[in-house]
Amino acid sequence: MDVRHLELLRELAVRGTLAAVAEATFRTPSAVSQQLRTAERELGLALVEPVGRGLRLTAEGQLLAESAEEVTEVIARVRARLDAARGEPRGRVSIGTLPSAGAALLPGTVRLLRERTPGIELVLDDFDLAEADYATRTLDVDVVIAHSLTGDVPAGAEGLATRVLVREPIDVAVPATHPLVGRSALRPRDLAGTRWIGVPTGYPFDSILVAVEAELGEPLERRVRLRDNRLIESLVPTGTDLALLPRFTTPAVEGMRLVPLEGVRARRSITALSRTDRAARQAVRTVVEALVETGAGLAQRSGTSDAAAPAPTESRSAAD
Repeated sequence: MDVRHLELLRELAVRGTLAAVAEATFRTPSAVSQQLRTAERELGLALVEPVGRGLRLTAEGQLLAESAEEVTEVIARVRARLDAARGEPRGRVSIGTLPSAGAALLPGTVRLLRERTPGIELVLDDFDLAEADYATRTLDVDVVIAHSLTGDVPAGAEGLATRVLVREPIDVAVPATHPLVGRSALRPRDLAGTRWIGVPTGYPFDSILVAVEAELGEPLERRVRLRDNRLIESLVPTGTDLALLPRFTTPAVEGMRLVPLEGVRARRSITALSRTDRAARQAVRTVVEALVETGAGLAQRSGTSDAAAPAPTESRSAAD
């Protein structure tokens, strides 16, 4: 049984179509289809069946797809033991991150790894996604740095290896000329009638404004919806609109002050996600530990006691 065939079936189970698998693995759909036919021939099983204009896994194909993680995790653990026997961890580790968390965590992590484990090579990518989409990206990279405002584990990440890196308060960014700029803290009732630079619907920060609206019993006006925190930071000082920005991954900006928000849940957990087979690699574990150490330093410097001791949380598979 070829492990590559199991990995193909897992990709197909998660991504849904041959075209999506081909795009993600930088191959043509015909090449992916050929590998699938080879797997069926070698296993003597029908692994997919037509449905509409596409394909879906047969019961046997689904069983093998679900088994892929177990098999590849065992292989990764054997490789980890081999790496340990050879000395310090080494190899390439790919990280995908949301931009604001990456800007805060990656410089310190890169410095730690260069000083302690120069045999690890980092490959970095950035993406800004809705919370439920981060888990899927673990197919593409070894570690995904995600965030959630509803708990420590982002929606859809159940079954993955997860590790909380830091818990960060989300504050209200207030222009220096705004009547609320002198407050030591803000509650939902203080925000009645205010206007906002929001984020797209479904993005985690939007859930905070939705909670404020629920407390107020009235909607808040979002003048625009933007994804990039750096762009939001540049716009807040120019007008009268408020915004939500993370406390210690937001740099000091002239003409803007961050004010704590109380009365609703206003913090995010920044979490490292990995598929359990990738998390078993010694190099990946080393990178995650460096991210945890960097996150603890961020929280300590900010004086945020709630975030100062991020607790590890792992999926059932990773803990076995």
